[in-house]
Amino acid sequence: MNRRVTLAARPVGEPKESDFSLEEAPVPEPGPSEVLIRATYVSVDPYQRGRMSESRSYARSLEVGDVMTSQAVGEIVESNDPRFKPGDTVVGQLGWQEHAAARGGALRKVDPSIAPITTALHVLGLTGLTAWFGLFDVGHPHPGDTVVVSSAAGAVGQIVGQLARIAGCRTVGIAGGPEKARDLRELYGYDAAIDYKSEDVRAALKGACPNGVDVYFDNVGGEILRAVIPRLNIGARIVVCGQIANYSASEPPTGPPPVFLIVSRARMEGFLVSDYVPRFGEALPRLTHWVTEGTLKYSEDVTDGLENAPRAFIGMLRGENRGKALVRV
Repeated sequence: MNRRVTLAARPVGEPKESDFSLEEAPVPEPGPSEVLIRATYVSVDPYQRGRMSESRSYARSLEVGDVMTSQAVGEIVESNDPRFKPGDTVVGQLGWQEHAAARGGALRKVDPSIAPITTALHVLGLTGLTAWFGLFDVGHPHPGDTVVVSSAAGAVGQIVGQLARIAGCRTVGIAGGPEKARDLRELYGYDAAIDYKSEDVRAALKGACPNGVDVYFDNVGGEILRAVIPRLNIGARIVVCGQIANYSASEPPTGPPPVFLIVSRARMEGFLVSDYVPRFGEALPRLTHWVTEGTLKYSEDVTDGLENAPRAFIGMLRGENRGKALVRV
């Protein structure tokens, strides 16, 4: 039998464990050009909250009873695709389940000899690619720029800050709690760290960004975005990657007045990493090189047991994880 976590009810506000159900179903049979994968790790990400809602978004909402969508890495146990053989490690959108059948064309092979397979779910996967294309294609950092990142100790934020430093920028990270602030400075190399739980963010930004902000990589929205706005330089770029502060809001969020874009002649642009699939080959070799040589650091927060995925997800939305949230199946 195949254990899987499904959506039991649409959350009202913050998700609860009762919004999920752990079920058993027959192990799927792979069809033509499909493979059967046994999952080893599944990913836990903020975007999953949006998929649980019926609100209009960039992807189809989950229906009650659907397997929770997520990236997963695992081992092929049966293959009807000549490009793959049993024993190969692959990553793909396989969901929170022990076994999944998937088209070979929707999977990417993972080489366990290069880096731990978990990295295919973050620094050498979609979160690393999100950081890369969001920063370089949307943020356009220049040497000497000041780059501010919210949720800077999260899966994407930890990579954004390091890429910005590689690009010759000064980096300021915003995270919650003293341990995460310490990680920003000591592990990820941020030039300055702001703990939004214990500091006045507006005042702290004034001290940390005396020459203003050139690029703001926004993973949060809400009050943090409002705090950054007064520090924007002329021609600043705001990269809208996520809005985790608003994902469980019962009322539509109110944004900052657009006049700030006029005053700063700033540009605010959202993006989806899926738009860059044809260009993943530009970024992955560079990210892989920096990981293997030790230039690019990363951390993981691993929860054991598929049955604990909902708890890990709720904790991630609350900011309880340190590093990329994963579940070892």
